[in-house]
Amino acid sequence: SPHADIEYFSFLNRALENDVTPILVIATNRGITSIRGINYQSLHGIPPDFLNRLLIITTQPYTEDDIPKVLDIRCDEEDVEMSTAYAKVLLTKIGVETALRYAIHLITSAALAWQKHMGKIVEMEDISRVYQLFLDVKRSAQYLMEYQSQYMFNEVPGEGGDNAMQS
Repeated sequence: SPHADIEYFSFLNRALENDVTPILVIATNRGITSIRGINYQSLHGIPPDFLNRLLIITTQPYTEDDIPKVLDIRCDEEDVEMSTAYAKVLLTKIGVETALRYAIHLITSAALAWQKHMGKIVEMEDISRVYQLFLDVKRSAQYLMEYQSQYMFNEVPGEGGDNAMQS
């Protein structure tokens, strides 16, 4: 209910005045918008009295130069050694074209693949293999669109009738 939102922000205001103030992280992509429950607009849809208590940190998407650094840190954390610079370049390219999270998951998957084959170092072939085995969001959506008629309960928007159970 609208009043519940106002009460929640009031609760947070009181909590932030406590001696043992919690660290509160709020993530939003809202601009200047209405505050839920009242007819007033504010930055991020947050009441001004609460917004004044926050430290606002802007974030930027990772650049193509940042991704290899993040992947290097992740490789160090997981004790994964890449065979060549080409393996890191391939992983970086995958991270740029798909998502950094997906590229990080491929590090783990590639490490498991080389462990299975008693290897010592992740090779480019290991990365290519797991890239083919595990889909990113775009390739998964494309795959589902291509083969949607073969799935149970497929519903194609715009087509008349119930085609939920095709055989």
